[in-house]
Amino acid sequence: MKPKIAIVGFLLCVVAIGAFFIGRSSGHKPVASAKSPESPTLYTCGMHPQVIQDHPGNCPICGMKLTPIRRAAGGTNAAAGSAVIAIDPVTIQNMGIRTATVRRGPLRRVIRTVGTIDYNETALADVTTKFKGWIEKLHVAATGQQVRRGDPLFEIYSPELYSAQAEYALALQQATDGSAGATALLQDARTKLKLFDISDAQIAELEKTRQLKKTLFIAAPIDGFVIEKMVVEGQMVDAGMKLYRIANLDTVWVQAQIFEQDLVFVKPGQPAVVTLSSLPEREFQGQVNYIYPALDEKTRTARVRLELPNPDHALMPGMFATVELKAELERDALLVPESAVLRTGKKNTVFVALDGGRFEPRTVALGPRGEGDVYQVLNGLLEGEQIVVSGQFMLDSESQLREAILKMTSPDSGIPQIGTFTRESQTPSLESGAAAPAPPALYTCPMASDADVVTDTPGQCPKCGMDLVPVGSVPHGKVAEENWRRQRATGHQH
Repeated sequence: MKPKIAIVGFLLCVVAIGAFFIGRSSGHKPVASAKSPESPTLYTCGMHPQVIQDHPGNCPICGMKLTPIRRAAGGTNAAAGSAVIAIDPVTIQNMGIRTATVRRGPLRRVIRTVGTIDYNETALADVTTKFKGWIEKLHVAATGQQVRRGDPLFEIYSPELYSAQAEYALALQQATDGSAGATALLQDARTKLKLFDISDAQIAELEKTRQLKKTLFIAAPIDGFVIEKMVVEGQMVDAGMKLYRIANLDTVWVQAQIFEQDLVFVKPGQPAVVTLSSLPEREFQGQVNYIYPALDEKTRTARVRLELPNPDHALMPGMFATVELKAELERDALLVPESAVLRTGKKNTVFVALDGGRFEPRTVALGPRGEGDVYQVLNGLLEGEQIVVSGQFMLDSESQLREAILKMTSPDSGIPQIGTFTRESQTPSLESGAAAPAPPALYTCPMASDADVVTDTPGQCPKCGMDLVPVGSVPHGKVAEENWRRQRATGHQH
């Protein structure tokens, strides 16, 4: 748990530094002089903005020196009015604040993923026989051999095939008389040979020579490469047994994995670019052919199929590939850089740069993220406005400080108004002269999940055993204080 506490402490220190720089920009010195009752100078702690008093001193929680809160031009406290922050040019330069323009343009998304080259399943062919027989000779004896359609694969002897040849030869002899019956018989005999996958060339040779052959060959059904061979010479094969598998590689598939959240940006027919580490100088253009209807439960990805032309057979099944899918989400969208957006829980804030060194925090609603680290803005900004893209973290610390001051000074806030807050008394003396009890120093667990553990004495968390810390030193301190008030009201306290 110590690394998490260190990170929280680091962030709080950065906020303190921001408040310190912005406090210095006003040029006021924290002196203990008499203050005008109409507009007193207020002092706060950079680490604990809830600590506010009308005279200089040290923070009662952490002991840091309090810094004055800057006044606006009218003499009022800057945080007590508008949310707009005014900073002098020197401080702006020191904080490294840079701005950019809210613009309109196409919102494009490039999805990068990995894939594997695969066979085109529609260009596969299995070679089988429709009869029982014995392999006499192999013309294609090795896996990987390239074949053309009609090339002989093997020669086979089969009693059924020999009988079919005899029937055809007899039908040819009887057809010389020209009778209708003889002609029909000849056609049936010829059809039987063709159904046995005997080629037209072999049938024509039999018709010419009238000589029966012990073996006939079976030809390749398509152009391609032999990717499976399950037969050897002399082997007996049954009807329907797979003997070869041939793949045409003129086109190949790419099986890509797309994360679940990116599926909405993928559509059939969408163009894609495929690159391979083994062919770094080439890019292959293709398109989305099919989106499979199932999601992998372990990887939370869906399989997307691309089809690529492969005329030179450079793409080999099994190769790994990098896939880029390009999608245009909006043709005309309002865009802001990602660096301009401050994310605080469920709220997204962008600082708008106004004239005269003034900055206004705006809550914005964001759409999808696009290529080039930009987001679509659904509402909250206008085209042409200048927004802060660097240094806004310091502005955000000042904005939060002002919010805390507004809550402390508002009569309707339900929080005691500004007074003297000392370490010894822990009691604010209100300007009206009326005394009101202040909450004691409260301690809570440094883990946000245990913010309901609140006490007015140091100790250890009864849930996790960690040492309790002051509520002002952790981000969930306000939640802990609210829990303390609720427990005090109901009579249930830790």
